[in-house]
Amino acid sequence: MSDTLGTDAATGRQSQGTPGVGDAANPASPTPPRAAARRRGRAMMRLEIAVMSGPAIIMFLAFVIFPVALAAYYGFYRWHGYGAPTDWVGLNNYKLILTDPAFQQVLRHNALIMVLSLLIQGPLAIVLALLLNQKIRGRSLIRVLIFVPYVISEVIVGTGWSLMAQSNGAINDLLRHIGLGSLRADWLANPKLAIWTLMVIISWKYIGFAVILMLAGLQSIPEELFEAARIDGASYWQIQRRITLPLLGPTIRIWAFLSIIGSLQLFDLVYIIWGQYVSGTAGTSTMAIYMVSQGRDAGNYGYGSAVAVVMFLISLIVALIYQRFVLRRDLKGAVTEGAA
Repeated sequence: MSDTLGTDAATGRQSQGTPGVGDAANPASPTPPRAAARRRGRAMMRLEIAVMSGPAIIMFLAFVIFPVALAAYYGFYRWHGYGAPTDWVGLNNYKLILTDPAFQQVLRHNALIMVLSLLIQGPLAIVLALLLNQKIRGRSLIRVLIFVPYVISEVIVGTGWSLMAQSNGAINDLLRHIGLGSLRADWLANPKLAIWTLMVIISWKYIGFAVILMLAGLQSIPEELFEAARIDGASYWQIQRRITLPLLGPTIRIWAFLSIIGSLQLFDLVYIIWGQYVSGTAGTSTMAIYMVSQGRDAGNYGYGSAVAVVMFLISLIVALIYQRFVLRRDLKGAVTEGAA
């Protein structure tokens, strides 16, 4: 009996180790728990991503991609805005846009506004941010006052400035009262002054946003770098040139990108202050103004849709070029998973 028990015990021990070997060799054996858990984790992660990003993707497709595709479709027709489009014109609308001297003129206006916005707002925002980054009395109040114009509605800003900049408005009246009556001018209708009036309004309106971005970038720079530079004997301007501006570069590039896209799509301030007719003679008309005047107001919604598509393509090309040659270093440094 003892031999039998020993044999049974040995057989039992052998049978306890045998299933593992059999499972490894048998392809029909159940999946190990860790692999199944990893698969469940990945499935849950994909489900969370879909649930969290799904509404945003649906909104983007419904309110961005679908309107652009629909505008591209209508751009091939001469369409008056009601009923199904039937008057097929093919690429004639797009050919007319690219050969129209009026569109070429508004394209130059947009390009000029874009360059002047970068040259005026950029340096001014950096200087104001450096000033407001110091410990001065009333710093919080000054920040609020600079940022307030940005949050004011474009309708209010445009209406207020149009009233002040008229020939009998507050600006000319102020110049007359302080003894500078000879400087009074028609700030809105004079083609030599209107574009600069627009740039003053744009700078006053959007400088607060640029200053806030620059301040955020300045506050992300470690203070130890400035202290080390001061110990080494660097002057204030050397510190700004060698440390502040290089480390502020990503913030400046992001702001410049937003300013460029905003300049290409400028519409509301010009339309409110100058309107679609005066803006053309004053030299402040933009591509968006051209789209409205030649499309909706002319009753040719097909042509207006084609202009919208051209505006979209110009903005997209500029954005891709800027990302390829300017933002590449920032994006490459941000995407670490693929590099790893």
